[in-house]
Amino acid sequence: MRILEIAGICVVALLALLFAIFFRRRLLRLGGGTIRLQVRINTIVPGRGWSTGVGQFVGDELRFHRMFSLAIRPKRILDRRSLRVEERRLPAGPERLTMPGHWVVLRCRTAGVDVEIAMADTTATGFLSWLEAGPPRDPGSLRGNPVFGPRPIEG
Repeated sequence: MRILEIAGICVVALLALLFAIFFRRRLLRLGGGTIRLQVRINTIVPGRGWSTGVGQFVGDELRFHRMFSLAIRPKRILDRRSLRVEERRLPAGPERLTMPGHWVVLRCRTAGVDVEIAMADTTATGFLSWLEAGPPRDPGSLRGNPVFGPRPIEG
């Protein structure tokens, strides 16, 4: 009888954990402005290290929350003012096994750090529009960065 009680408690705890994860995900999506995406957290092994999650647009930030996490704070925050897309490519090698076929990988640069994000092709179009639609900069601030492609050559 004792084994059944322990098994029952474990099943209830597992169900409560799953409920908490999916309830958190539902709360994130409730406010709108969310997308499904993957962010490459680890680059040690080529093609691996992707983390699935929900991207939430809040003002000038894209906040990445891991899918299977109980954390309230986002794992990564990408600021639109310093984010620049360097490359757009299709998943290659082992990435093709972890992503749907219609997804693209964007290699971005923000504050001197490279970040790779993957999302559906149609979502990437909206993401690039969001980047371009940022507010105009002050005339005395840093020069604007192109959203896609190399930086212009200064001379």
